[in-house]
Amino acid sequence: MNRPDSPPDPPRPEADFGAELAASSILVVDDEPGMRNFLVKILASRCRQVEQAANVEEASALLDRAHFDIVILDNVMPGKSGLEWLAEQRRLGFFADAILITAFADLETAIQALRAGAADFVLKPFRSNQILNAVARSIDRQHLRRENYLLKYELAAEAMAGRGRLIGHSDVIGNVRAMLERAAPLPTPVLFTGDTGTGKEIAARTLHAMSDRADKPFVPVNCASVSPDHIANELFGVIESDQSLPGGRRDGLLFHARGGTLFFDEILEMPLPIQGAMLRVLEEARLRPIGSSREVPLNLRFIFATNGDLEQAVAEGRFRKDLYHRINVFQVRMPRLIERKGDIMELAAMFMKKISTELGVSPLPLTEGVLLKLSCYDWPGNVRELRNLIERSLILGEWPQEFCDAGDCESPVATDSLAAVERRHILTVLEDCGGNRAEAARRLGISRKTIDRKVAMWDA
Repeated sequence: MNRPDSPPDPPRPEADFGAELAASSILVVDDEPGMRNFLVKILASRCRQVEQAANVEEASALLDRAHFDIVILDNVMPGKSGLEWLAEQRRLGFFADAILITAFADLETAIQALRAGAADFVLKPFRSNQILNAVARSIDRQHLRRENYLLKYELAAEAMAGRGRLIGHSDVIGNVRAMLERAAPLPTPVLFTGDTGTGKEIAARTLHAMSDRADKPFVPVNCASVSPDHIANELFGVIESDQSLPGGRRDGLLFHARGGTLFFDEILEMPLPIQGAMLRVLEEARLRPIGSSREVPLNLRFIFATNGDLEQAVAEGRFRKDLYHRINVFQVRMPRLIERKGDIMELAAMFMKKISTELGVSPLPLTEGVLLKLSCYDWPGNVRELRNLIERSLILGEWPQEFCDAGDCESPVATDSLAAVERRHILTVLEDCGGNRAEAARRLGISRKTIDRKVAMWDA
């Protein structure tokens, strides 16, 4: 806070204010036209949006219509002081940081400002650089709070396990990529379906990375892991009636994720009351925290995933029909690993390199015999089961008996010579099928055209 006995803020070059200030929205509330014009003039060229209000009534109406990152608030105004109005707004739902501007910086004013939830105050008269520094500090604090919250949430939810990229060149994965490319630039909700372990979260992260929201938060929510008693508070946030929280509120995941992507996994586990609230959020793009009488405009991309049968859940009354139709606009089915056997070699090599590095152990040889046995297995747990098998084998230092025999382990093939392994693997499967390319393509999970092209290339 800028107090009379503190030195003025050091000059801060305009470039130091950063992209956060340029993307921010500011509301100026002051009854003096000259002060409003001065503040609007110095902020308008540096911020995305600047609005002004001559009194608290106008300010309240603007807050009802739009979200502002910062409210610059004069304290001494006719009728109701800025601090009185701020305390009132906290009870209704105040979602900005307030910077109080005042000509009276006594101790009592400072205490009242802190109690009312003001983030900073600036003593009149002030220079343009002082108010810019105060706004930039508040924006920096907002982003730091947001990043810390999301990082703690990800670590608590063990969301790091869902990181990665969509691996494979089989036709079925090619079709998934094509669908993601089509959906990426659109705000349309996307529903991922498929068995457990097929990589729905990785596909969702890939979609987010391909969109224009790639530099914004990706927030995964596993509906099965959040307590039904706390999921509403976790998602929507809370306005505390006793104002015991800083700012009188605890923001939820939807508010923290604004501008980015929210990924709901295991959507069938979402409680029915929350389903109704989510339907309203989807349809109106507005958020009302629990205990708030004010809504906040919400800019979010929603992605959903399930390994269950949503239509059956609707028929049984476990899932709202209207929400099902709202989220089932663009559905992407993730294939089982047995449907994309041609990708097993690439996936196994990637997991082997990554996990052996993480564990600090030597990679196991991916011989032709091992790859053949991997491709002949049914993989009920899909890609996740393959990853777990490789990690378990690295810890034990050998492949399980069903995936390795003495002959396999005597002729290692380097994990980076994928082209040679691919050639031998496809030709081995083709030989096992008596030269039937259609059957070999089915077993490998690739198209007949792919086998024809590769065999012609190898002149086999």
